[in-house]
Amino acid sequence: QVQLVESGGGMVQPGGSLRLSCVASGFTFNNFVMTWFRQVPGKERELVAQISTTGSTTYYHDSVKGRFTISRENAKNTCYLQMDNLKSEDTAVYYCWAGFGAWGQGTQVTVSS
Repeated sequence: QVQLVESGGGMVQPGGSLRLSCVASGFTFNNFVMTWFRQVPGKERELVAQISTTGSTTYYHDSVKGRFTISRENAKNTCYLQMDNLKSEDTAVYYCWAGFGAWGQGTQVTVSS
């Protein structure tokens, strides 16, 4: 059974940092590209960052380039999203996804002064 558990969200002031974690189980983690998405109520889920199976290739939405860093530790079945210089427009629920199966519950990120 595929399970993804996100954590690390919270409330932070503009310019602050957070590190999100996504722990995966129920599938062979190192065989799958991992993606972070975010969603604001009333809007579609938006792709934020993606990382290849080995971590050698990454992709970022233009709005987060230079501020967010995606990484993974295959030995720990975990994917991370380091978020620096956060802005109010980064406020959303953040989800990780392996490209198939169920989504996790997400983790709320709120950037506010």
